[in-house]
Amino acid sequence: MILSGKEIVKHMGKEIIIEPFDRSRVNPNSYNLSLYHELMVYDHQELDMAKENTASTITIPAEGYVLQPNKLYLGRTNEYTKTEGYIPMLEGRSSVGRLGVFIHVTAGFGDVGFSGYWTLEIFCVQPIRIYPDVEICQIYYHDIDGEYDTYRTGKYQNNTGIQTSMLWKDFRK
Repeated sequence: MILSGKEIVKHMGKEIIIEPFDRSRVNPNSYNLSLYHELMVYDHQELDMAKENTASTITIPAEGYVLQPNKLYLGRTNEYTKTEGYIPMLEGRSSVGRLGVFIHVTAGFGDVGFSGYWTLEIFCVQPIRIYPDVEICQIYYHDIDGEYDTYRTGKYQNNTGIQTSMLWKDFRK
């Protein structure tokens, strides 16, 4: 089952942490997260799964930044989240999707115990101006049935910034 907005609020500060938290961003069954003021873009057009790919940082000014189609941008949420006993899930907001901006299309499934900022995969179908602090996506929570292992360590746990893919580490096992 997905937690209702009221249940999210009920578990805040215990099993669910969102910092900073703004009650006005609570929806019937999710919470809106906002975009940090930086993006990253990979430095090369051809990427390699088996190698670390370098990326450059772009600061989004207050007057906005125009995203270009067919280019992958990595963003980050302003909000730090931590979850115990629930599965965090991330989706783009429908209002953003209706402008042709796709947020976190392939990797919205979090792990029980995830702690950190969410790196967002951002892609658009036509040029669009985006702004820092815009409510760009929403987090929601599934309960979990049965025994489970809590995510405590991993490539993306306890992150503080935008993270490029670390898939290359899987090739070193």
